[in-house]
Amino acid sequence: RKGACRSAREGLNMNRVYVAAGSNVEPEANLVRAGAELRRLFGAVDFSPAYRNRAVGFEGPDFINLVAGFDTDLPLPAVIGQLQRIEALCGRARNAPKWEPRSMDLDILLFGDLVQDTPLAKLPRPDLLKRPYMLGPLADIAPDLRHPTSGSTIGDLWQFFERDHAMQRVELELEPIS
Repeated sequence: RKGACRSAREGLNMNRVYVAAGSNVEPEANLVRAGAELRRLFGAVDFSPAYRNRAVGFEGPDFINLVAGFDTDLPLPAVIGQLQRIEALCGRARNAPKWEPRSMDLDILLFGDLVQDTPLAKLPRPDLLKRPYMLGPLADIAPDLRHPTSGSTIGDLWQFFERDHAMQRVELELEPIS
């Protein structure tokens, strides 16, 4: 039976998913919690270095941001549901106003090569090419990845990105908590 399940699972489409993670409410603890939960749910997860940067769009404490990459055979709605559950685990209310401090913000940047603009998600995430705290960490872990609509590599996009937003690297231990 186990072999049959494994064979059926291997036939499913796997997508490489990249998620931006950010917090400015107990950010170190919340990012470690979210990282451990991502690993529990998705297995092997690659994490970029973490960066401290100022809040964008409102006055508030600095954020710490990073990008996580993992493979999954789950469909996009299921991945979004899992990310929302992790946000809630970190104390984020679903109805929280957009421009205020966040205990956890998990945004899908890329979902394989999927390009869509629907109420569920806009992919690739438009902010990816506008926000250094998304593009820079993604370039750290996937510099040779091609952006699905621009065709350029993430590394090239980052190399030519105007760096008008200061980011300071932060040491963060993202191993699962036992």
